[in-house]
Amino acid sequence: MTLFAAYPHGRPRRLRRDEFTRNLVREHALTAHDLIYPVFVLDGTGKTEPVPSMPGVQRMSLDRLLPVAEECVELGIPVMALFPVIDASLKTDDGREAWNGKGLVPRVVAELKKRVPQLGVMTDVALDPFTSHGQDGLLDETGYIVNDETVAVLVKQALTQAEAGVDIVAPSDMMDGRIGAIRQALESKGHIHTRIMAYSAKYASAFYGPFRDAVGSASNLGKSNKKVYQMDPGNTDEALREVAMDIAEGADMVMVKPGMPYLDVVRRVKDEFRVPTFAYQVSGEYAMLKAAAQNGWLDHDAVMMESLLAFKRAGADGVLTYFALEAARKLRA
Repeated sequence: MTLFAAYPHGRPRRLRRDEFTRNLVREHALTAHDLIYPVFVLDGTGKTEPVPSMPGVQRMSLDRLLPVAEECVELGIPVMALFPVIDASLKTDDGREAWNGKGLVPRVVAELKKRVPQLGVMTDVALDPFTSHGQDGLLDETGYIVNDETVAVLVKQALTQAEAGVDIVAPSDMMDGRIGAIRQALESKGHIHTRIMAYSAKYASAFYGPFRDAVGSASNLGKSNKKVYQMDPGNTDEALREVAMDIAEGADMVMVKPGMPYLDVVRRVKDEFRVPTFAYQVSGEYAMLKAAAQNGWLDHDAVMMESLLAFKRAGADGVLTYFALEAARKLRA
């Protein structure tokens, strides 16, 4: 370990004396290029719907989403992540709308890549927005979420998205073996440039509530939970095993979700594997900071920027955050 001069020869406050020195020696910094903007997309035209539990966030139809995509490019945000809000009439036990080539997600992907080609587009690979029961997979006769049968339909969903032109598929389902199956299918169909960002360490967290309200899966899920496939919040060694498997199966990037309550996991993943590592500042994290700021208990911009910098300090290469536009505007100011 490096030895430091003792006081008074060593005075750490010398490097904090003025702004130029603080800027000069800062170890970590946040830029717009570190941000991925998650958005909720609706079918139809001319539609915007506020998400009550996520102040400032709206569900938008494609025509309303396009100007947002253009602003992302203008601000330097590299990727937009799409989450569909599906009409209840299209939800089924098997979630078959997830691999409908003419469905909402493929149409939005194709139009975004046509109209805003310089913006990266990422899509969620999971069945919960499409199932009548709100689970990320298929159920057996006892209500248990089956693994291998679910993986087979997730492959169809990922291929449908790739064929629409998406840049990054992001399996968020936490089924065993799905990364390898999706990678093999993408390769076999010639989608060699389609990147996979694996939700590798996705915890069964209470912080997802507002997101489930936003995509309309909360009422379908009811009193059920996702603990038989999402990770136990008490485990971190298990996260490393999950990440190792996903990398071995062909993931290009890995993710930890939620974010701030799991910064220790982000740090362990980055230290262990040295691969592109992302964190998701989830809906509950966003909602609690927004609510505290609206009540005057916290400085909105200060806590927004500090929370995002914390992800970088913990080792994340990028952050999925609903603050992306606000943060990017602040960074530009």
